[in-house]
Amino acid sequence: MLYLGCPQWSSSHWKGRFFSKHCSNANMLSEYATMFNSVEGNTSFYANPKPETVLQWKNAVPDDFKFTFKLPKLISHELALQNCQKELETWLSLFAPLFDKIGMVMLQLPASCGPEHLSRIQSFIAQLPRELCLGIEVRNLAFFRKDDHERRLNQFLMSNGINRIMMDTRPLFSEAPSTTAIEDAQRKKPRVPVNVIATGNRPMLRFVGCSVLENNRPFYQPWLKKIDTWITQGKEPIVFFHTADNYDAPLLARQFIQDLGIEHKVLLPFPAEQQPTQQSLL
Repeated sequence: MLYLGCPQWSSSHWKGRFFSKHCSNANMLSEYATMFNSVEGNTSFYANPKPETVLQWKNAVPDDFKFTFKLPKLISHELALQNCQKELETWLSLFAPLFDKIGMVMLQLPASCGPEHLSRIQSFIAQLPRELCLGIEVRNLAFFRKDDHERRLNQFLMSNGINRIMMDTRPLFSEAPSTTAIEDAQRKKPRVPVNVIATGNRPMLRFVGCSVLENNRPFYQPWLKKIDTWITQGKEPIVFFHTADNYDAPLLARQFIQDLGIEHKVLLPFPAEQQPTQQSLL
């Protein structure tokens, strides 16, 4: 099983390109789920949704669809994983109706969170329900040096079945900041080494592509073999495709699957491609 998606399911720019031309905002998730079987739900990082919204998300996707939701930045960044039991319980209670459709809960840590905070990370994780699949994205460069600091982190993750999230931003930083979107993305996205490791059963790759789709191929070529190996081993990789403005993210995902050579719903006609063109009506 390969879970594939984008960092969002709602985009007005996708209307008529991927979504049907007159797709309403309320129907974007259900149309998205005809193209992909997973999504990176970044909205949960910034604010908690309403309980009725969580139920709407649950009912909008098929049973085999899996969400990835980030824990709030209030917990990971502002409170720095400390004295946040109440906030965590509120979040878990809110998302409990979606637990069976959550492929991963993502803990994105700030660059300021380094090896000296490992015990704090461990104490926080001990508060999470064991049934939830957890992934951790670290951004402190001390966790990428293949020394004792990184080994201790990886050993802790492996012993607890926690996935270390890999972020590949090389394509993004390979191009000149020729547009506002690229400039903004290069300012916000981390430029960290790509250390490839599966510490859990659902290794996650967040691939941030460059604007020319073809130019991404040399960067993701090694990932094709690695992901094929993980699938053969019985793991369930999760791969999310970003671009600077996410305008072409679905096309990048489709290109990747074509090169990977496996069947996936992203290869089926997008809702926009299923609609008759004006010329065919004449």
